[in-house]
Amino acid sequence: MNKTGIVRDDRYLDHRPSAFHPESPERLEAIYAMLDEPDMADRFLKVPARPADRDDLLRVHASVYVDRIAATEGNAQCVLDPDTFTSPGSYRAALLAAGGFCRAISMVVSGELHNAFALVRPPGHHAERNRAMGFCLFNNMAIGATYAQKHHHRERILIADWDLHHGNGTQHTFENDPSVLFFSTHQYPYYPGSGAFTEAGKAHGQGFTVNVPLSAGHGDGEYIAIFENILKPIALEFHPDLILVSAGFDNHTDDPLGGMLLTPEGFAGLTRSLMAIADICCEGKMVLTLEGGYHLKGLKDSVKAVLLELSGASRTPIEKMVSQGDPRKIEHILKQVYQVHGTFWTNLHP
Repeated sequence: MNKTGIVRDDRYLDHRPSAFHPESPERLEAIYAMLDEPDMADRFLKVPARPADRDDLLRVHASVYVDRIAATEGNAQCVLDPDTFTSPGSYRAALLAAGGFCRAISMVVSGELHNAFALVRPPGHHAERNRAMGFCLFNNMAIGATYAQKHHHRERILIADWDLHHGNGTQHTFENDPSVLFFSTHQYPYYPGSGAFTEAGKAHGQGFTVNVPLSAGHGDGEYIAIFENILKPIALEFHPDLILVSAGFDNHTDDPLGGMLLTPEGFAGLTRSLMAIADICCEGKMVLTLEGGYHLKGLKDSVKAVLLELSGASRTPIEKMVSQGDPRKIEHILKQVYQVHGTFWTNLHP
């Protein structure tokens, strides 16, 4: 069994965007209740949350933007964009979300844990350098990746983003940087409108942004085939020192915001695919942070499946799941990616 850590803290519930907002405290309440069920209690090691340091925030966000979010502390609802609001406890929750993810990274890199899942909110992958958007205040993923490079000397980091929505903020943070490989599957065209195949990085970072935009209707077999046939060969060539995952669950088949068909078993399969890469490249070191997911039962069941996979309590047969995918869809996607990335990665084949 692996030593799997979880970041869990009731202060994340103090972020309350507005009544009926999909990114609600009930998301974590459902997950935390699942963790207390008899078959899950005491399986995982606690990772204490801490606030992110200002220096860690400023590697990703502009100083004036950090100050703007800090100024919302203790205030009634502030509207940052049409989808993104704060409440009196939002700033502290956002600091703890980024800092909790960083603490989990430290514990995994140091060997205290084999892997970890930061069960935090607000989510982060849409947050830009100077702009909140898409329910996100601070970009937890980008902050964690730059933290790992600065404080733990991880030279090459793979970021895999399987959320339904494209991680625009994360991509923009690293699109010029060849030390970070950003890989994203996402429904397209859809919010936030970015993430086309041809968005492949800029300047020295060309080839190190890999987008796989998908129409609605893809399920477990197609997703895992994408990870196995596109991400895996590229990742093995890149050979990361650490794998970080933006784990959104809004591509669950019952999610009200999406049109995908993933099941809890599919999310476990994605986890197993990434764990295999981590075992080859970086001694299994992998840390996930929670992004989207708005169907409470689908979210709870999917997070449970991922945690059981991380801990070694389950081992999903991904080869069987890939064989159940639609080969025409998979072939079409692979050809599209190869047209853009075939010149960058010798391991990638159409």
